[in-house]
Amino acid sequence: MKTVLMTGAAGGIATWLRPRLVERYGSLRVSDIKTPENLDSRETFVAADLANLAEVEAACDGIDGIVHLGGHSIEGPWDTILNANIIGTYNLFEAARRKGVKRVIFASSNHAVGYYPRDLRIPPDVVPRPDSRYGVSKVFGEGLGAMYAYKHGLGVMSLRIGNVNDQPVDARRLAIWISPDDIAQLCAIGLETPELVYEVVYATSDNDRSWYENARAYALGYRPKSQSEDYAKVVLASEEPAGDPVAEYYQGGTFCADEYTADFDKIRAKD
Repeated sequence: MKTVLMTGAAGGIATWLRPRLVERYGSLRVSDIKTPENLDSRETFVAADLANLAEVEAACDGIDGIVHLGGHSIEGPWDTILNANIIGTYNLFEAARRKGVKRVIFASSNHAVGYYPRDLRIPPDVVPRPDSRYGVSKVFGEGLGAMYAYKHGLGVMSLRIGNVNDQPVDARRLAIWISPDDIAQLCAIGLETPELVYEVVYATSDNDRSWYENARAYALGYRPKSQSEDYAKVVLASEEPAGDPVAEYYQGGTFCADEYTADFDKIRAKD
């Protein structure tokens, strides 16, 4: 990758990733609706609203690979999700196609499959069970990435991201946590793997408590350096008592419980 663009560059995950990708690629083009803090001299900022195709196309000009982190990163009203995560993601892939971009790393989410129970270990090819409008937007992005890969030859990797942080902070995140170094490694694999067509992998570290079967990531060369179990004793000692039964049962946690009106016992009996 000679030139890499990162969208959503002012966001939390980008803050972890930017210095690592700058070191790997020597420079980085970064984009958001606002200027990120602490820009490195090797970073070039291009303002772009994902809902504006012309602005996204300009940001993609001359780019080889994209790490697409942009959009609304939590649950929100439908209009917000629609513009930032549905229209915005379409604009990103269409701009990439028009500008001849070779690779796109799409930041999907564990919330694309949040309505699986915590006692089930799931592979990437399970039927999606999004737990929110946000989760639905990530399923849409995964599908859009597959279409652009197979119809237009754009190499795409969708990362179902758990939680990026220096360390896990609660019991749920002992299962889904990924360190900044490990997610940077996955981005590099997606950008650099020869002949990549379309892949979906879980962006988690080497976690003993993981809910995900991630063999495909390992087959592509992923070798996580971090383990959530190193922090388990401290995390569990400070864990609060169990809260909402829906949030505690499903992998998506509070995203599953928010606005919940179904018959929980009836649906749980079907799992």
